[in-house]
Amino acid sequence: MSTPVIPFDAFLDVDIRAGTVVRAEPFPEARKPALKLWIDFGEEIGTRKSSAQITDRYTADDLVGRQVAAVVNFAPRQIGPFMSEVLTLGFADHDGAIVLVSPDSSVPDGARLG
Repeated sequence: MSTPVIPFDAFLDVDIRAGTVVRAEPFPEARKPALKLWIDFGEEIGTRKSSAQITDRYTADDLVGRQVAAVVNFAPRQIGPFMSEVLTLGFADHDGAIVLVSPDSSVPDGARLG
């Protein structure tokens, strides 16, 4: 797959931060299986919500206390009755299940990818 080349400044416009999942629930109203996440990004950003299609590999109980990476400066998106405020990041494995992006050591909530 070929993607367009973008200037480095375009990448800098995407605000990717680390945060800790403080609450997670099933999202039965979603069209595709998903979980509702509340992620704490520290004092500057606070807690934001995310709908994540990650149920092939994770349950709500697996995620509380886990650090994840998310884009925090996209416009909020209505997903059924839930407003998703950040895009939680992950990669598809060989079967198409999403594997979350996480720091391999603890970092401060709100730390920016850099």
